[in-house]
Amino acid sequence: MDIDKQTQIELEAAAFRTLREHLMEKRTDVQNIDMMNLAGFCRNCLSRWYQEAANERGIEMDKNEAREIYYGMTMDEWKANYQTDASPEKQAAFKVAFEENVGTDKG
Repeated sequence: MDIDKQTQIELEAAAFRTLREHLMEKRTDVQNIDMMNLAGFCRNCLSRWYQEAANERGIEMDKNEAREIYYGMTMDEWKANYQTDASPEKQAAFKVAFEENVGTDKG
């Protein structure tokens, strides 16, 4: 299949928007900690990747700004509306998954 670069970018952007919509509107019940423990990434990772892409292009954006863009609300609002308490076991697994997939310097 021969797809030009611009079309590839547009398809990838569409896929990202669909993933974001799915996670933010259709599956708010899925907790970030469970995503990280199972898949090695979560909504916060997606917002960080967005921030890193912006920064690479000379757009100044901090972690909280990127999260608000991605979540469509502040992190405090998201937590109040959707985040549930995690068991000590999930928290321990998250620590391992975070260090393996994100590292210790990106929290």
